[in-house]
Amino acid sequence: MPDVTHAGGCLCGAVRYAAAGTPWNLCYCHCQSCRRAAGAPSVPWGTFARGQFHISHGQLAEYRSSAHAIRGFCSCCGTALTYRTELRPEEIDVTLVSLDEPARFPPQMHVWVADKVPWVLISDGLPQHAAGGG
Repeated sequence: MPDVTHAGGCLCGAVRYAAAGTPWNLCYCHCQSCRRAAGAPSVPWGTFARGQFHISHGQLAEYRSSAHAIRGFCSCCGTALTYRTELRPEEIDVTLVSLDEPARFPPQMHVWVADKVPWVLISDGLPQHAAGGG
C-alpha cells in the first residue's frame, strides 16, 4: 500500500504543502524558540521524512533561528509551518495544526518542559520531558 499523503498550509492559503507517510515524534514543544516563532505557549509538531515533504503551492519563507535550525513560514500571513535542523538532515518537522486534518495526529508527549512558561499547566497525562523527547 502506498504512503498516504497529508496536505496542509498557512492561514491565507499562499503556501500549501504535502507530506507522505505517517509522522512520528508527535509532541508539544515548550522551548522559548518555538514559543516566540509561533507567538503561542507551545507548538505541536510532527516529524516527516524530508524526502517525502514538498511545497505544492507558493514559496516557503525561511529564517535561521539558531546555529543549526531553520524555520519555515508564510511570508504573507506569518503562519509557522516547518522546522528543520542540520542535526537531523533527513527529517522535517511540521506544525500539526497546519495540516488540513490535524485531529489525525494528536501529540503524544511534551518536550522542553523546563522552558515552559509558568502559567501553563500540563494536565493531559502525556509524558513530559525536561528537554527534547526521549
